[in-house]
This record gives sequence, C-alpha cells and structure tokens, in this order.
Amino acid sequence: MPKVRITQVKSLIGRPQKQKDTVRALGLKRINHSKELEVSPMVKGMINKVSHLLIIEEL
Repeated sequence: MPKVRITQVKSLIGRPQKQKDTVRALGLKRINHSKELEVSPMVKGMINKVSHLLIIEEL
C-alpha cells in the first residue's frame, strides 16, 4: 500500500471537537509533529476532513 507523511501545521485551538478528535486519531499531537501512515479509505477520509490543518506528502 502507498504511504503518506502528514504533518500538522496549524493549531487546533478554536477548532470544532470533531476536527480535534480526527487529528488525534491520525496520531498527531502538536504542531510540526509528523506521522507516516499507509493509505486506506479510512485514513484518506480523515485526512480529507482536516486537510486545511495538515501538509500531506506522498512517499
């Protein structure tokens, strides 16, 4: 499966709780924290929901 590296670049302060929960479910804990994930339909959907808070890089 293809992999992506996601990096949180914007703060979660003032964001709806659903967006905060989604970013935490992706494994990100703070700004500039990165995680490498395998792309699956579930992960792709979560990334699409909070893409305005992330930088996504294909590996």
